[in-house]
Amino acid sequence: MSQQWSDRLRAYAYLIRLDKPIGTLLLLWPTLWALWLASSGLPDIQMLSIFVVGTFLMRSSGCAMNDYADRNFDRHVLRTQGRPVTSGKISGKEAIAVALLLAFIAFLLIQPLNGYTKKLSFLALAVAFIYPFTKRFFAIPQAILGIAFGFGIPMAYAATLDFIPLEAWILFVGNVFWAIAYDTAYAMVDREDDIRLGLRTSAITFGKYDVFAIAISYGILFLTQLWVAQLANLSNYFLVGWFAALACAIYHLQLVATRKREECFRAFRHNNWLGGFLFLGIVLGLALS
Repeated sequence: MSQQWSDRLRAYAYLIRLDKPIGTLLLLWPTLWALWLASSGLPDIQMLSIFVVGTFLMRSSGCAMNDYADRNFDRHVLRTQGRPVTSGKISGKEAIAVALLLAFIAFLLIQPLNGYTKKLSFLALAVAFIYPFTKRFFAIPQAILGIAFGFGIPMAYAATLDFIPLEAWILFVGNVFWAIAYDTAYAMVDREDDIRLGLRTSAITFGKYDVFAIAISYGILFLTQLWVAQLANLSNYFLVGWFAALACAIYHLQLVATRKREECFRAFRHNNWLGGFLFLGIVLGLALS
């Protein structure tokens, strides 16, 4: 393989963030919560595989669309000026083509699932593609991200049960606030750059109340998790994961309270553990009674 092709493949890998799996994991955990709850702890293997692979594909598609949307902004931020589209390694048209191709493959992947799930997939795609552009006009685009990252929840219930119960929507709302929490920490990293570029983020909107807003968002997440645990009749073993996740949230608040870029970014990335512990709690609450 020539060096030119090697460089292009590397650029495409960076476009879909193969080097940064944290985004896929933050999208995957809520989907796994829902699959386990909807199936009472016994998800169908084929369905589980479809959702895991589909999560990766849709996150990758969203990253490509995000880089296209932010191509004129990323070049002005040190952290993002090396991204493939804004640096010219990949054209904007190529980024859109990659986004659409991956979304199409994801749609082909869900063909074995029921019609309700397929209809929801179109809404999920629309939100995922709209989100990158909301940073221009919406005060808290992180809420739109939460909707996009949480769409696996109603889809998992729809695929498993062919309807969406109340507990799914409560889980979904909790995930929206979780996204506001972790992505506000992420936005705090780039706050000064975003202000300079005229972009909108929750970190800018919340201002000096940013840490307080993150704490409230975490609080809503944990209350909704308890509510869902009650509706799903989870055993008290659920609390093992719940308290471990709560300890993560407290650690994150300590980090973001410094308002240092490195600490805020560390808090964002550490949310993978929080999501994983909540999943552990759900698994234990269903398996042990």
